[in-house]
Amino acid sequence: MTLVEQLRSTLGSERVHSHPLELLIYNKDAGATSGEVAAAVLPETTQEVAACVRIARDHGMPIVARGAGTGLAGGAVPEDPALLIVLTRMNRIWEVDDHARTAWVGAGVFNLDLSRATDHLGLHYAPDPSSQAACTIGGNVATNAGGPHCLAEGTTVAHILGLEMVTAEGDVLILGGKAPDPPGLDLRAVVVGSEGTLGIVTKVLVKLTENPPAVRTLLLTFDSIEAAAAAVSDTIAAGIVPAALEMMDQPMVIAVENFIKGGLPVDAVAVLLAELVGLESGVTAEAEIVERISREAGATSVKVAADEAERALLWKARKNAFGAVAQAAPDYYLHDTVVPRTKLAEVISQVYAIGERYGIKMLNVFHAGDGNLHPLVAYDSREPGMSERVRTAAEEMVRVSVAAGGSLTGEHGVGLEKRDLMGLVFEPVDLDAQARLRDAFDGVGLLNPGKVLPRGARCYDYGLNVLPGETAS
Repeated sequence: MTLVEQLRSTLGSERVHSHPLELLIYNKDAGATSGEVAAAVLPETTQEVAACVRIARDHGMPIVARGAGTGLAGGAVPEDPALLIVLTRMNRIWEVDDHARTAWVGAGVFNLDLSRATDHLGLHYAPDPSSQAACTIGGNVATNAGGPHCLAEGTTVAHILGLEMVTAEGDVLILGGKAPDPPGLDLRAVVVGSEGTLGIVTKVLVKLTENPPAVRTLLLTFDSIEAAAAAVSDTIAAGIVPAALEMMDQPMVIAVENFIKGGLPVDAVAVLLAELVGLESGVTAEAEIVERISREAGATSVKVAADEAERALLWKARKNAFGAVAQAAPDYYLHDTVVPRTKLAEVISQVYAIGERYGIKMLNVFHAGDGNLHPLVAYDSREPGMSERVRTAAEEMVRVSVAAGGSLTGEHGVGLEKRDLMGLVFEPVDLDAQARLRDAFDGVGLLNPGKVLPRGARCYDYGLNVLPGETAS
């Protein structure tokens, strides 16, 4: 039997897609990279995922796991023809323990749906990417995604207690659990952020966070990026770590205002959205300190959301930033790097210079509190040479971020986009160690091949099963 015939025998014809037109919607994610899908399947149980893995393995077919396709780094885009295992039908919330504040959820559960399902218990799931209404928990686990409210709470890995995973052999493992300090190696943390290269996550044990009793959301305006960045650094230096500290530059504010009509201050060079949570007395005091520090840094105005409706409008503006860019051009390239907070203004200045040098339209939105930059390039891919210019400019943005002491990515993952730039932050011995760990999980390279690690990451790719500096015997 052919690969597709075996898959249809296992799942039924309606959950196996192989026609070229059917596969068009699966050959790319939300980024700018396309790939080739041999077939796409939609399993509904862990056992079905395991069966699909074994079938693909028997046929020598690479496998790529996919969630909702909201990724931006090509992590779920096959580099070569592959079987796509789409996990969106595994969207059941299996168990909620409000006493332990945990939940077992399917990999296909939408991020926002989890918080909606637990809100009546006074609980929520803290990581909140801007795409939280559309992205899945499994996809968040794959890239260790963050979000505005990860500044104080930590990224996804801090909220994943355990997971169920199908291995490259089609076996099912449970890693981690409710125990607060389990013995042995923390393989749970190794899998989070591994982008589907170590196994296919099917269920996740998440930590739930108590809804705060009080919230203060401030919108601060500045006449320079430098002043806004100083307010961010000075606030945290004063010992206050807000739940969120988000920044948008003027071009982004104008685009968002045109999109949502929310009365945003379009005359400001930069706006800062700060949110404080906790007890009423605490957030009131901290809001006053943030306002004072921001005015000393150069804030031209400070507005506190009067009620939940106004707060929701401010967050609607922030979380619709990416969608608003559709007004500017038919295509966009959303970048993701991290820099030290103290270098924020310096690097942003260099990012603007790169945009001017390559003649590309750029809007900026970023998780300012943790230095996570999201330069967003609006462009028309039909313009000759434009896509190449955008990619070249994007690589330069990565290089200036790393040179400032930063990192390749904060939450989008490495995928295909930054795979060949891993050498900027890792020495050969580091890449070799990561490759050997990957081999321990998947010795035949079946799962998401060609992602994260550059070619030649293994020292023995050169015929030497030794580390740099060692001598082959």
